[in-house]
Formats: sequence, structure tokens, C-alpha cells
Amino acid sequence: MLAMTAVGILAYQIGGRALWLVPLSFVLFMVAGGASGIAGADLPYVEFGIALSVVILGAAIAFGIAAPLLVIMAVIGIFAIFHGHAHGAEMPASASALGYALGFVSSTALLHMAGIGMGMLIGRIGTRHEPALVRAAGGLMTLAGLGVLGGVL
Repeated sequence: MLAMTAVGILAYQIGGRALWLVPLSFVLFMVAGGASGIAGADLPYVEFGIALSVVILGAAIAFGIAAPLLVIMAVIGIFAIFHGHAHGAEMPASASALGYALGFVSSTALLHMAGIGMGMLIGRIGTRHEPALVRAAGGLMTLAGLGVLGGVL
């Protein structure tokens, strides 16, 4: 959930076309990863990739990393493959693949929108403090990701 929210906050932080391109790239790559998980393809280090996504996305927000949009979309896409693969590999045998995929895709999109909403809410608090608040949120996400990687959370 943190990674999906971070995608939305990062998209808000970048602004412009990133507001929809960043979440869209996550969803599209997640679908590809989900299909590979459903198909039974082996993807090493899935849990590590998921935890690392929280650390990297949180750090990108915290430090206000300014990279080309295409690079950000590619990095987010790589992380999304891990998230999607985990969903696909954990699909119950009795579930419809289409229905299951629609469920995790729509949930992800809603979490992206929640992240964008959080960024906007922070923006409404005051433009003077907005960058610091958004970066603090990214820092907290980074710490949470490190906690997951270290087995504390």
C-alpha cells in the first residue's frame, strides 16, 4: 500500500503529465507482472523488489529527485512488475484470472489516486511548507521500507 500511495505522491510532486503517466505506467507494468505470476513464471527476489520499491520511491519523494519523466516511468515500471507478479502468483486457484486482475488493478489505481489526493491536501496546507511536508512523507515511507527490508515491520 505504501508503494502505491508513493506513486501517487510522486506523480503529484512532479506535476504536469506525470500526474497520469506515472500511475498509468505502474498499472500497465503491474498487469504484465501479474500475467507472468498467473502463468507461473519464476521471478527472483519479488519480496525484496517490493520492499525496495518503498525505499526508493520514498527517497525520491523525500529528496525531490528530478529525473526525466521517462526514467521515472521506467523505474516505477520495474517495481510494478514485482508487485504484479506477487499478486498473480498468489491468485487463488478458484478465482477467475480476469476478475482477480481487475480487483488488484482497480485497488492499485485507487491507492494512486489517494496518493495524489494526499499530495494535493498537503499542497492546500500551504505552499510555503508544501515541499517540506511532501519530503517528510517520503522520508517516512523510506524508513518504513527499510523496516520491511530489515525484518522489523
